[in-house]
Amino acid sequence: MANLLTPQKTERGWVVPMTPEMAREAGVAEGSFLVIYLSQEGVAAEVLPPASDDVKESVRQSIEKFRDAYAEMKRLGD
Repeated sequence: MANLLTPQKTERGWVVPMTPEMAREAGVAEGSFLVIYLSQEGVAAEVLPPASDDVKESVRQSIEKFRDAYAEMKRLGD
C-alpha cells in the first residue's frame, strides 16, 4: 500500500479521513470522515460529513471571542 490512513482514537472509536476515492465510491462529499466503532454486533461505521462554511465561521468567531480563555486553559494544562 502506497499510503496508509492512520485512524485517530476517540472515546468511542476511531476516525479516519476518507480519501477522495473512498468518498466517490461511497457517494459522499470529499473531506468526509469515516467513524469506526465496536458494537455488540461487531464493527460498525458511519460517515461524518465535512463541516459547512457556516460551522467553520462559527468556530473561527468562537476562537477569536474566547482567545484569552483558551490561552489560559492551555497555560494551565489538562
